[in-house]
Formats: sequence, C-alpha cells, structure tokens
Amino acid sequence: MRAEVAAVTDWSCPRRAGVDALNYRHAFHAGNFADVHKHSVLVRIVLHLRLKPAPFRIIDTHAGAGGYDLFAPEPIRSPEWRAGIGRLWEASAEEFPPALAPYLDVVKAFNPDGALRFYPGSPLIAAALLRPGDRSIACEIEPGAMEWLAKALRNRVNTKAVAIDGWTALGAYIPPKERRGLILIDPPFEDANEFSRLPEALSAAYRKWPTGIYMLWYPIKERAAPDALARRLRRCAISNVLRSELLLCPPRAEGGLIGSGLVLINPPHTLEQDLGTFMPALAKLLSPRATVRTDWLVRPGRSGGQRAVEC
Repeated sequence: MRAEVAAVTDWSCPRRAGVDALNYRHAFHAGNFADVHKHSVLVRIVLHLRLKPAPFRIIDTHAGAGGYDLFAPEPIRSPEWRAGIGRLWEASAEEFPPALAPYLDVVKAFNPDGALRFYPGSPLIAAALLRPGDRSIACEIEPGAMEWLAKALRNRVNTKAVAIDGWTALGAYIPPKERRGLILIDPPFEDANEFSRLPEALSAAYRKWPTGIYMLWYPIKERAAPDALARRLRRCAISNVLRSELLLCPPRAEGGLIGSGLVLINPPHTLEQDLGTFMPALAKLLSPRATVRTDWLVRPGRSGGQRAVEC
C-alpha cells in the first residue's frame, strides 16, 4: 500500500473578515489523540475494502477543511497534536504497533521531508487510499472550511467536495451506486442536540442501506451522553454494532475532552481483532493513564433484541 499524495503548496486555513477561528474549526484539534484514534481505524476499514476488486465509495458527512498546517496560528495556540500524532511520529520501532503503520505511512506521505508539519484530515486520508475505480464524497457546510476543502481536493479526480449539511448528506447520498463502502459521520458536536439526533439519523440511513459500513465518532467529556447514545443504539433495529473507546483519564471537574469514541456498524470481520491488537499499544504510546474499551453494543445477527425499535 502506498498513499498517493498530490502536491501541497499552502495548508494555511483561509480566513474571512469578521469570522473568528471558532471551535468548529478543527484546526485547533488537528492531529490530537482523538484524530489518531479515528483515523487509524478509518485506514484499517479502507484497507479492508480494498481487498475485493469491486469499487467502493466513501461518504464523509462532516469533512472539515481537509488538511491542516500544524504550525498555523490555531494549532500553535492549542498544540494538541504533540500529544497525538506527535507521539506516534517520535515512537521507536519497539513501541510502535505494526497495525498502525499504514496510517502513519499516509501521514508521512504528506510530510516528504521527514519533519512533521502537515496533518491530513479524513478526506485526504481516504483520498490517498482510493484506487482508480473507487470514489469519495466529502461534505462540508461551513463556508470557510468548504473553501479549503475544495482547494485540498481539487486535483483528485475520484474525490468530490460538496457544500451540503452533513445530516442532509446522510440521507441524500445513500445507498451509493457501488453498493460497497463506508459512511463516516464526524459532527462538530457544537450543538447539544447532536448526541440525541445520532440514533435516529443512523437508523434512517441503515434502513436505506443495511449492508453499508458506518463509522460514527463522538467526543467523551463525561459518561452521561456517550452512555445514553449506547443505550439508544442497543434498542434500535440495527445489527452488528461495535464500539471502540479511548480514554486518556477519568472525567475532570473542569470538563474538557478526555476520550474518543467510535460506533462501527457492519465493521470488517477482522476489525475487532485489529482493535484488540493495536489499541492497547496505542493507548500506552499516548498516555500512561490511558485505557481502551472494545465491545459489541449489538452483536452480528441481532437487531437490538426483542425490544428493537425504529430510533
């Protein structure tokens, strides 16, 4: 596997008069521990899709700006990447789990001089792994992020940037004509209602495309919202739901992001074993206090048990 990376000339995020660098802008958090968790699993799934010759499609519902200069003003103000991708970049061969090598190879391809400066977001990571017949749609509604996303993807003939709300895209673009692929759902979680709308949105998408792979990321600041999400998903008429969580530390009184979670519907059959292999090693690299959890919210062949409902 070799990541195909187009030339990058300017990774500084565009600014607009009168618009502050909002928390919506992922530039503040690019390359942090949550990105490492999310993107390492993304790479494992895409590599699995590549094992069969039939083409596939990736739909990224909340794509963001595409790529990030880690020395731009936002990451400098909040250099979270140093405790994320920075730890992997500096890890010795003895510390590094081999299953993470393809992910790190993609990041290295965007930094050909050997020094870590540029971090690719999910649209560019996915695009780097596509074969000629595969396709990707990257969706973004925030104007500044969309401007840069279109710029980042402009030379990629099999990847398209679309200015559309991610929740609308979730209904509009599935099922894809390829009938194989991945839906990546990574909302900004600025709206308190986003946790509560996720089960309903996933359930509606699943009814339209029950054989697709779905990957949903969520932040962990405390346990109430993630646990409520898990309870609702267990009751939904959805089968084959795997959960992966990475926690750096217990919840803190002052709040803040302390963990990263993934919900995976119809994950590749090898993914549970992959997570059991590399996630403990990844946690150890990121923090001596970090813990991981991999468990089934709904096992394959079941749909939320006898109480399954349309969420």
